[in-house]
Amino acid sequence: MLREPVVFLKSLHPIACAAFLVAGLFGSAAQAAETGPCGGEIPCELENGDYYIHLPQNLQEIRASGDPLGAILYLHGHRGKALNAVRNKGFRRMADDLGVAFVAVQGINGTWSFPTSPRNLRDEATFFDAVLEDLAARFGIDRQRTLLSGFSSGGFMTWYLACDDSGRFAGFAPIAGAFWEPLPHDCRTAPPYLFHVHGTTDTVVPLEGRWLGGGKWKQGDVFESFEVWRRQSGLAGTEPQILTEGSLECERWQPETGFLELCLHDGGHSVQAAWIKRAWEHLAEMKGWAKG
Repeated sequence: MLREPVVFLKSLHPIACAAFLVAGLFGSAAQAAETGPCGGEIPCELENGDYYIHLPQNLQEIRASGDPLGAILYLHGHRGKALNAVRNKGFRRMADDLGVAFVAVQGINGTWSFPTSPRNLRDEATFFDAVLEDLAARFGIDRQRTLLSGFSSGGFMTWYLACDDSGRFAGFAPIAGAFWEPLPHDCRTAPPYLFHVHGTTDTVVPLEGRWLGGGKWKQGDVFESFEVWRRQSGLAGTEPQILTEGSLECERWQPETGFLELCLHDGGHSVQAAWIKRAWEHLAEMKGWAKG
């Protein structure tokens, strides 16, 4: 966490103090002018990338109530565009219904640089820390109320960010994407709150994974990816809780900390805002954010 420098204004001469304050005000204005306004279809630009944000329709009501503003961050698929995600009416409606911001993050050249990916174009962990800091500074997003979701390649990235630091986001909701081969033996962090959705007839990212690039790379098996977390949590070989919610057939494991859920549907390679919304609602209930 960044700490603001402590300034002892009382020890300054009054004129020097005034000059200091004026310089600070103009410095802040200059910084704001440099970064410029952003939101909607105008990207928020950072040193190593950018993101788009849709703020909920009831933002003023949230501000007036003093409630924290949460955010769902979404990662597009391979060669995708964050702009298309923020234009998606279903995603915006979801954010409005939940009273949260929807943040679509752009991958470099439409790709994500997870450890076993074909290209490594950016330190994603450092970049996402910068995104979260910027969201807090510009929009007052509460970092403790964030859910990271991603589809396909964005789902791969979501799994790896959870493995790097499960506390970076409050929860993770990957869709149609898990670890790649070779799978990590374990993760250097506590089990996350993880809500995974996958289609049983997905041929782009099959549940068992598939080879790419003429045998150079291999998408990992989703069940084996979950085994990494179960083994690390002492839950290897344990029976899950089984439940059905709508079209989703789900299995749940409850570590001492965190939450692991795998939900399957009989469709193919697809994403629905409803699945992400469901993950947020379950996470909010577990974390105590949900309102009566």
